[in-house]
Amino acid sequence: MTKKEIVKAISDELGLTQLKTRDIVQRTFDMIVDTLVTDGRIELRNFGVFEVKKRAARKARNPRTGDSVEVPSRFVVTFKPGKEMEERVLLMEQADQRLAWDTAGSDDDTSAPSVHSSQNGHSTAPVNPNGLPPLRQEVEYRPPAGPAPRSQSGN
Repeated sequence: MTKKEIVKAISDELGLTQLKTRDIVQRTFDMIVDTLVTDGRIELRNFGVFEVKKRAARKARNPRTGDSVEVPSRFVVTFKPGKEMEERVLLMEQADQRLAWDTAGSDDDTSAPSVHSSQNGHSTAPVNPNGLPPLRQEVEYRPPAGPAPRSQSGN
């Protein structure tokens, strides 16, 4: 997502103009940077902590030549996510694992998703052992019934 997309989403949600919203978003980013430069740390509750740290000088290797190169020390910005962000990302990871489980087959019949047949002969979605529905169901494409389209070759 870009800053422009963030501005559009916020302005749509709050009913503000994009110009005013862009100014607010930019000032927020500027304040974060200014605080990092002056204080070296900014903590945003339920979001995370940005912190300026000094990375020590080190020796590295030039991948083209293989020569050893001195990399000087420098300041870097680190980010540690807050508890709420970590929990939401964990839920996303669990949902992704569940999706992988729902779409992957297995040779072991005990762990494979069960597929049931409905009355019309089509299979229904797999049901996993936790009883949770799959996140996404595959839909089979069926062309519309009727005569085949005529060719444009002039016959």
